[in-house]
Amino acid sequence: MGDVSPGRRTAGRRVVRRKLRRILLTALVIGCLLAVGGGWLGLRGWQAGGHLENAASLARELSQQVLDGQTGQARRTLEALQQQTAAARSRTGDIGWRAAGSAPYAGRSMSAVRELAVGVDELARRAFPALVELNPQTLLPSSGRLDVAAMRGAVPAVAEADSAVREVRDRILAVPTSGLVPTVRDAVSQLRAELDRLVEAISAVRRSGALLPALLGGNGTRTYLAVFQNLAEPRATGGIFGAYAVIRASKGEVKLVKQGPVTDLSNHGQPPLSLSRELRALYTDLPGIYPADVNLTPHFPTAATLIRRMYQRAGGGAIDGVLATDPVALSYLLKAIGPVPVPGHPTLTASTAVRTLLSDAYRRIDEPAKQDKYFAVSARAVFDALLKRSVNPRAVVQAVNAAVAERRILFWSAHASEQRELVDTRLAGVLPERESVHDVGVFLNDGSGAKLGYYLHRSAELTVGDCRADGSRELHLRLTLRSSAPSSGLSESVRGLAMSGDPYTARVLVSVFSPVRGSPLSARLDGKSKPMGGGIERGRKVGVLAVDIGPGRTRVLEVGLLTPPKSSGAVELWLTPGPTPWTTRVSSAPACGQ
Repeated sequence: MGDVSPGRRTAGRRVVRRKLRRILLTALVIGCLLAVGGGWLGLRGWQAGGHLENAASLARELSQQVLDGQTGQARRTLEALQQQTAAARSRTGDIGWRAAGSAPYAGRSMSAVRELAVGVDELARRAFPALVELNPQTLLPSSGRLDVAAMRGAVPAVAEADSAVREVRDRILAVPTSGLVPTVRDAVSQLRAELDRLVEAISAVRRSGALLPALLGGNGTRTYLAVFQNLAEPRATGGIFGAYAVIRASKGEVKLVKQGPVTDLSNHGQPPLSLSRELRALYTDLPGIYPADVNLTPHFPTAATLIRRMYQRAGGGAIDGVLATDPVALSYLLKAIGPVPVPGHPTLTASTAVRTLLSDAYRRIDEPAKQDKYFAVSARAVFDALLKRSVNPRAVVQAVNAAVAERRILFWSAHASEQRELVDTRLAGVLPERESVHDVGVFLNDGSGAKLGYYLHRSAELTVGDCRADGSRELHLRLTLRSSAPSSGLSESVRGLAMSGDPYTARVLVSVFSPVRGSPLSARLDGKSKPMGGGIERGRKVGVLAVDIGPGRTRVLEVGLLTPPKSSGAVELWLTPGPTPWTTRVSSAPACGQ
């Protein structure tokens, strides 16, 4: 190319500068417009967030008012709540917000906020009104009777609310969480957790409304066998069945008609009840012979069926279901109903009931038959107080929820349609044969023939290992058992048969249930390898090891387990309830491939 004159070069530079200025000016204008638009959207988002925060506060207030039966106040709170959720929905529903939802970066978060606002508004409009009109007193007894007609009348509205909550949960579950700003992602996670709890709670109310009228004799008299689990002598579901009661329900009126020690139901030389080959391999014939051994298995329907057959074989009549509870559950109820006097014995209070029933009783009362009678009388006193006293519904709901969550209240129905409704709840105590996460069971049975379980303190840690090539994973279980038993001074009834060789040493048979189609791999007790016995129950391989725990001693059992090939890294622990809470730590892991 030839040389370009200086004048032409200067003119060219001016053109370039003009073009650059136009580009910069255009960029500045666009930037200002985006800033203005972003500020407007930010203002709208801030306003929506404020409405949602107000709604969350009102929802908590509404919940308390509903449980306290304050229907008038609850209606006013619901009206205010609906105004806030409608405003949040409106703020996130106009054309500007929808257009911003298509933006490449912030769009996902804005769309997620929109889904949150819509979901909460749907709850306020479709689910909460039915709950506000629900009187929780209808689920509680008055003068020994429950209002069966009122329960039936509440079912349609609760079913509608249940359906609405499930739809909202499905909607929020469909919101993608990848690429969201942290605050929005946290809000989605929190709402999902709240919706899970809400679904569980409303489902329980719906199920109660549908089942209770029949269970309470609304369609004809029902008879139930109630058993009291003595946690001082551990069994897989909690403790040995010590005392029993027969409860009769007719048209909502509930009466306790008979009581006695479960030893009255022993087979008295008759052949053992038939057990499956799997159960005999794990527990021998004991669950079919002794009432105290029916719950060596953690699967409550098996234990309930066996104790029902023992009752009938001992001359009892037809039984429509079996209910089990324990002293800790009674202590929860005592928080709601207040102290309960027991004729001839100390008053039961929420803070002292466990010690009174599982420790002090053995110092005061020497004869086992009198101990069993005391346990039966205590259970009846709490039962009568619950039926006859005026109690706060919220306190009762909290007590029952806590007991059911810890599997301290269990129920089995002899009516197949009712049992199908219950089978997926903790109330049923069913050891599932299918699972969505890896379930590991740690169940304890006394092997010393003593009442040393009161002094047993338990902790469990479960950790998920790395993925193997086939998608299976190794799980690491660490179980710590400590005895606070004294080395002398316990009564003969506490020391029992001393099958461990020392009357103050507890022998605990630890059964570790693998996930479905998984297996135990190895065991170490206090750092030393130990062989485990085993078997299979309900599709789960079981490792069993006897652990002796002397006074003041701590034993550590470590078990490796293998899961089936499955991408999930989520795990759950199922544990035998005891006199004191377990200390647990569960460390899940991301799904394989993530």
